[in-house]
Amino acid sequence: MWQQTGGTNDRLDLFAWVTVNTGTGGATTGVTLANPGQGGELMGFFNMNQGDAPYFKQLAQNWAISDNYHQAILGGTGANFFALATGDVAVYQNNGVLATPPANQIENPNPQAGTTNFYSNDGYEGGSYVNCSDISQPGVSAILNLLNSKGRASKCETGAYYLVNNYNPPYDVYGTAYALGATSYVYPPQTVPTIGELLSAHNVSWSWYTGGRSDADILADPIYINDVYPPVYAQVSASPKLAGYPASVIASVAQSNAIPIARGYIYNTLGDPLNASANVVGSSSLNANLKGLNAFYSDVTNGTLPEVSFVVPKNISSGHPGYSAPFEYEAFLQDLVTKVQASGQWASTAIIITTDEGGGYFDTGFIQNLDFFGDGPRIPLLVVSPYAKKNYIDHTYQDHASILKFIEHNWSLPSLSARSRDNLPNPSKDSNNLYRPANQPAVGDLMSLFKF
Repeated sequence: MWQQTGGTNDRLDLFAWVTVNTGTGGATTGVTLANPGQGGELMGFFNMNQGDAPYFKQLAQNWAISDNYHQAILGGTGANFFALATGDVAVYQNNGVLATPPANQIENPNPQAGTTNFYSNDGYEGGSYVNCSDISQPGVSAILNLLNSKGRASKCETGAYYLVNNYNPPYDVYGTAYALGATSYVYPPQTVPTIGELLSAHNVSWSWYTGGRSDADILADPIYINDVYPPVYAQVSASPKLAGYPASVIASVAQSNAIPIARGYIYNTLGDPLNASANVVGSSSLNANLKGLNAFYSDVTNGTLPEVSFVVPKNISSGHPGYSAPFEYEAFLQDLVTKVQASGQWASTAIIITTDEGGGYFDTGFIQNLDFFGDGPRIPLLVVSPYAKKNYIDHTYQDHASILKFIEHNWSLPSLSARSRDNLPNPSKDSNNLYRPANQPAVGDLMSLFKF
């Protein structure tokens, strides 16, 4: 994404070229120079005048929308969800001590021999870590030189290997850590301060609701009911080991076998970044705030929503290219907004709607160079609230740290850490260009979308 955008997106000349020549990464199964996995297909056009994205259109016309909100990281879903929870990036470590990842998991964007731009080591099953403090590492010097020319700090600690793409969080939903290794594409338990820890430390109630996290989410899902459970039940009931057992026992065994299979399709693993925190997972009181969607809908119905809620849809409802679609995300949002508006808590609620990242789709907007990891391209953001400005388009420069800043502003909380993005000042307006802060680097706190 650095290569596609040049860092600022000023020239708009390399997006498709990089996508076609690089794809999803040569270390990923099935990806080759002839079949890069994505090619140029990540170009989309939605015509609202012809009926595309009708619910997004309705929200934009009635509430507040930003046309200058950005994903925080020049990377994928996992890295951006982590930034949503921390204002920071994950790092390879062992019991809190910086360590070096397996060699095959380190990025090398230098072209393979005989190719124009097919990276030497890159992809979901390959390089996703970078030691950006070391100017001799492949691809690093160009970025550090650009940052240095603008007087921007890289935020790269000496010897640290940072995760800039998609590996899964280190724990399963039951709090058991996965094994690490060259063929294990999970990142280590993290000790980066999180928004959950900050809220709990200041007695602000919170929950992170992730679709598919709980067994209740799985058992109620059509994928489990129609696609996964029936064949598993048939297999279990035919097992000689269970011959003569009551039907209730067979059903129970089938259910326990089917739930993990279904969770692989339903659970938004990358959207549960606090499940990467050793501090959160290791504390029973903090971990109790990590819940499934079923719990969210129950809290809405009962009027027991916490002060701060993060709500992540199931995979099929996420709008993610490849296994979902925008109308699925719209349906999820419409249901959520309708339920919250019908609840007793609506009068004091702000619903902030965004995506983790742009899904690889091209965007023309200006990008600030905040540090080595971003900022990233523009993505959608809408605010639905009795306090939101109506039919309003905000141009203030914002990114995922702006959601953290909004929470901190509203509840008078400190920033998460000395290095987290929520330390950045709010933008000062440049009268010549409303989209570029006069005091770069700077990101807003979303307050400009509200009228309190």
